[in-house]
Amino acid sequence: MPIPRPKARPKARPKTKPILTARNADRHGLYELAVQNPHAEVDFITRQFKRIRGRPARKIREDFCGTGAVCAEWVRRHRDNVAYGLDLDRKTLEWGSKRHGSDLSADQASRRRLLRRNVLSPGRAESGVDAVLAMNFSYWIFKTRKELIKYFRIVHRTMVRDGVFFLDHFGGWEAIREQTDRRRRPGFTYLWEQHSFDPVTFDAVCKIHFEFRDGTAIRNVFTYHWRMWQLPELREALLEAGFRNVRIYWEGDDDKGGGNGIFREVRSAEVCPVHVTYIAAEK
Repeated sequence: MPIPRPKARPKARPKTKPILTARNADRHGLYELAVQNPHAEVDFITRQFKRIRGRPARKIREDFCGTGAVCAEWVRRHRDNVAYGLDLDRKTLEWGSKRHGSDLSADQASRRRLLRRNVLSPGRAESGVDAVLAMNFSYWIFKTRKELIKYFRIVHRTMVRDGVFFLDHFGGWEAIREQTDRRRRPGFTYLWEQHSFDPVTFDAVCKIHFEFRDGTAIRNVFTYHWRMWQLPELREALLEAGFRNVRIYWEGDDDKGGGNGIFREVRSAEVCPVHVTYIAAEK
């Protein structure tokens, strides 16, 4: 008598992700997918701080932190890592706390604090950090030299004696041209619009839009009113604020007209249509 065999189970159909549309898309989630790379950013900060100071950074503050994605990545990296994130937008902070908090263990979550606070008043508990981050060109909201140096001095004062301040920057002749750059992402298209630029004041208005495969779109999702500071201005302002050395890291070329994601310290660089750089200011 043949041994009865269990009937083969029907194969489960792969779960399909819902098609993104203007109606169901989440603007903060789209922003993170289109703009941010917390893993690469934390890699860079970890590596360069250790290279400059000869010890690991453990306690950081992310100014203008938005959803706090970098803070979440930081506390995942090491059991002693602590991160504070400061931002003024309550809804964005709440979204980030919920979204990234669900991916953190209880211990990791206890080492990350997202606070609704002005970066000009970071607070005593959020001082004494090894490093401060001001990324995504967020510090460009300070449009006068006086305001910018005031912020830089606060950063300088609230770090440990051998702290390092990390910023990013973009420039080049294409960066001041009024145009819209389109980048495809899985399920949507990211549009970066350089809406206006004043060559006298270097004031700029930039906007982010998203388009979807069904033809719908979300316009003016984020709008930025900035002064486009140049690298020599930033170096001079950082030194005037008390930092003793300023390092510039230039992105390499992928031989296809874009960046390769590898940043090396430079003293000079070739002219590019658009460049993205990191800055490290040593206390």
